[in-house]
Amino acid sequence: MMQSAQALTGLSLASASLHAATKKQLFKISLAQWSLNKTLFAKKLDNLDFAKTARVEFGIEAIEYVNQFFMDKAQDKSYLTEMKKRAKDHGVRSVLIMCDREGNLGDADPAKRKQSVENHKKWVEAAKFLGCHSIRVNAYGTGTYDEHLKQAADGLRQLTEFAAPFKINVIVENHGGNSSNGQWLASVMKSVNHPRCGTLPDFGNFRLAQGQEYDRYKGVQEMMPFAKGVSAKATGFDEQGNCIETDYRQMMKIVLDAGYRGYVGIEYSGGKLSEIDGIRATKKLLEKVHGELT
Repeated sequence: MMQSAQALTGLSLASASLHAATKKQLFKISLAQWSLNKTLFAKKLDNLDFAKTARVEFGIEAIEYVNQFFMDKAQDKSYLTEMKKRAKDHGVRSVLIMCDREGNLGDADPAKRKQSVENHKKWVEAAKFLGCHSIRVNAYGTGTYDEHLKQAADGLRQLTEFAAPFKINVIVENHGGNSSNGQWLASVMKSVNHPRCGTLPDFGNFRLAQGQEYDRYKGVQEMMPFAKGVSAKATGFDEQGNCIETDYRQMMKIVLDAGYRGYVGIEYSGGKLSEIDGIRATKKLLEKVHGELT
């Protein structure tokens, strides 16, 4: 009888531990390099030290690079090897590369659209080398709503077909204009119709035009079925530590209800707090919300 009770107690403890471990996996926190853009542009932090900073300064174990901080190094194997080594040395995972300034994947001109695809290919290869799962791209272009949709889908399909053999995802962030219209971006995803093409919903960035904003909660909900990453943007906080422009509890419920269990990237872009304090405040809020939701 004693043995049975002990066995039952052991089983209960094991179940409790398993339950606790499962609860911890609601979402994981990563750090978007853009959160430190002022420091990086001012040369007060080198791109090669980003992984160390994430781990030592913030206790974060996953990072999201921005290509602007190593723009001429995409094909520099020696440099990429050093980036990879430093991340490994600090036990930090490289999650994705955010790619800008490589042309418009939704350009109305087929030749320019194709050139943009070509420009992005080196970042697909760099992402693969670094151990990332995705590159984040933009779907900028011109034309009517439907024309831009068709053009963006074409550019994304071309790039995704190149990235697929590398097992790299091509993901689009809401980044202004039509891309900040959740319904438009979801339609683009449906048109591309490729498992390696997805979205990176950003809690902010819902400006359609001057003075015109798309509902952020509706937009994220529309993008979540295709999400392969999530960007937790914050620009300011109240005295209780809550983000003043986004209800993180409501937003994270939308994220989790969609079945997402991946990385949620901190992207602080405010001016009142320093970049370091802003990152810490965003991390603290995400951890608090995580605790509440579990």
